[in-house]
Amino acid sequence: MRVAFLVAPEGVERVELTEPWQAVGDAGGERVLISTEPGEIRSFDHLDKAASFPVDLTVAEASAADYDGLVLPGGVANADDLRTDAGAVAFAKSFFDAGKPVAAICHASWTLVEAGVLRGRTLTSWPSLRTDLRNAGATWVDEQVHVCTSGPNTLITSRNPGDLKAFNATFVPAFGG
Repeated sequence: MRVAFLVAPEGVERVELTEPWQAVGDAGGERVLISTEPGEIRSFDHLDKAASFPVDLTVAEASAADYDGLVLPGGVANADDLRTDAGAVAFAKSFFDAGKPVAAICHASWTLVEAGVLRGRTLTSWPSLRTDLRNAGATWVDEQVHVCTSGPNTLITSRNPGDLKAFNATFVPAFGG
């Protein structure tokens, strides 16, 4: 199992990156940190700066063909930055085009709104995204974790860091772990 983690250079919610990262590692999977810029990304604990992590590849260097699935961690600034980057949006969309599973938590679904891949899908997220998701043609549900298979791929979503245990237990097996 080889999993891509897509994050912006700054603003990813630390636990929404590190706990899924650990879950993939615990399942024996390979993890690749992908961002829009080389170097390091800066995580946050809500609004406070937290740890930095080295970027393995930029979106310009990465291809969905090389991965079994995509994890989109949350963080308001992270998701807002990614949805404005054409390369990041195209990279996320390519997993849908290839029929590969995608797992998104909290605000991460903003990138998928921009990618235009949510029409007819059912998902959950941080509650403030509800209107954006509905406007993108999705059905929003308030659930700890939701698995949607009514599209070209499996889409696994969760609301917030409190859902990480269920999120990890659901997406890792769906990615082949």
